Amino acid sequence: MIAISETAQQHFAKLLADQPEGTNIRVFVINPGTPGAECGVSYCPADAVEDTDITIEYSGFNALVDEQSAPFLEEASIDLQTDQMGSQLTLKAPNAKMRKVEDDAPLIDRINYVIQAEINPQLASHNGNISLMELTADGVAVIQFGGGCNGCSMVDVTLKNGIEKQLLEQFPGELTGVRDITEHQHGDHSYQ
Repeated sequence: MIAISETAQQHFAKLLADQPEGTNIRVFVINPGTPGAECGVSYCPADAVEDTDITIEYSGFNALVDEQSAPFLEEASIDLQTDQMGSQLTLKAPNAKMRKVEDDAPLIDRINYVIQAEINPQLASHNGNISLMELTADGVAVIQFGGGCNGCSMVDVTLKNGIEKQLLEQFPGELTGVRDITEHQHGDHSYQ
């Protein structure tokens, strides 16, 4: 479920050594399955463990996950990265905003998953996003841009060289193209 790197495990073990006996870590998702999903890690004292928690054993500590967060933490990873600026703990949970779909799920569900898990997090750096509006009978994904992408001068490049290219590579033989139906209106909301 959650892969914690060796360096992150050592970091947690060191932090937990200063905590009361029986304290472990809790990995959780707030608002799982929504665009506003947020992942976190916290201390979990022994008296805060729930009967329904899933326990993942590591060397020197356990990671606890509540049953509501568990499906959204599939393929999650925690790592500790160190550079000259210091150390940073990173938690990546590609399924936090949308539960992972199976490989044999309908094409529209698989495309929507890629949009929510991979494309929208990239567009979020410009306060943008896309929504899948329709999948045509001839395999064209019809999308609509929102946020900072609506009215952005680079939207055509983003569509053709980014979104369409990525989706066509991930769904060869199933998806034939991507079309934008946004009525772009340039304004203060647009990324510049």
